Amino acid sequence: MKPEDFTLLANLVRDQSGLVLTQEKIYLLESRLMPVARSFNLKTLEELVQIIRQRNDSQVVKAVVDAMTTNESLFFRDMKPFNQLKDLVLPRLMEKRQSTRRMRIWSAACSSGQEPYSIAMMLKEETRLSAGWKFDILATDLSLAMVERAKSGVYSQFEVQRGLPINYLVKYFKQDGDKWRIDSALRENIQFKTYNLLHDLSPLGQFDIVFCRNVLIYFDQPTKAKVLEAISKRMAPDGILYLGGAETVLGISDRFQPMPGERGLYTLTDLATGGTKSSPASPTASPAKPAPPPFPARTVGR
Repeated sequence: MKPEDFTLLANLVRDQSGLVLTQEKIYLLESRLMPVARSFNLKTLEELVQIIRQRNDSQVVKAVVDAMTTNESLFFRDMKPFNQLKDLVLPRLMEKRQSTRRMRIWSAACSSGQEPYSIAMMLKEETRLSAGWKFDILATDLSLAMVERAKSGVYSQFEVQRGLPINYLVKYFKQDGDKWRIDSALRENIQFKTYNLLHDLSPLGQFDIVFCRNVLIYFDQPTKAKVLEAISKRMAPDGILYLGGAETVLGISDRFQPMPGERGLYTLTDLATGGTKSSPASPTASPAKPAPPPFPARTVGR
């Protein structure tokens, strides 16, 4: 690939998604974009670049960005965050939300949906915590293809064998040919939405818990700071942010601080909250579409 073609594509992906592609990622770019070129009846990446350069075709641009921002997802990827959720995070937040008995959770960059479904299954299982509570789960991703796939709740044998406990597979999935389809009650109670983390996040409302794991690692420092700043404004004052094990806010943002002794968990600083850390999340403000009704009180919901 010509250096100027790589630069054009890398700049396009960065501007549209925040994802930074360095020269050593040329192999990744080529392997992911050749199928995109073929889908538009093009024989080479040079032809794909030419169309972008000459026409800036929105369909081509979207397909390129989608292909480059699609990342692998697993059920219960790294069990520690989910153990923290049931043993520490939920009890801590529920104590201050007894009057409303409602909580909002956001799975940002949800990819093909394994993370939000894992959260929903865990909440469903933890009846000692969830009984009588309503959990509104929002799952977003930049890629429309990934969001549609997540909505379908259909996974291959290979995918359900990666991280999903066998008792959860039996309880929450039904076999459909060579695929597995997740229980409709779980699927219908998660709101999936296409959304770009670089855009204004205020239409999403406010959240008590935000999962943004293994997302920041793909951004440069200014973009990380911008995204963290935006997320901090969408969190309840006492809300909790999840980041990936290889991610940190240190030296990047003054809006979050690590939770002592808990890898991957962050709380808002006094600078971000103005010194107030006891208010629960408020419902979504002016959403483009009405949110689906929350779970019935006896179930896990959103």
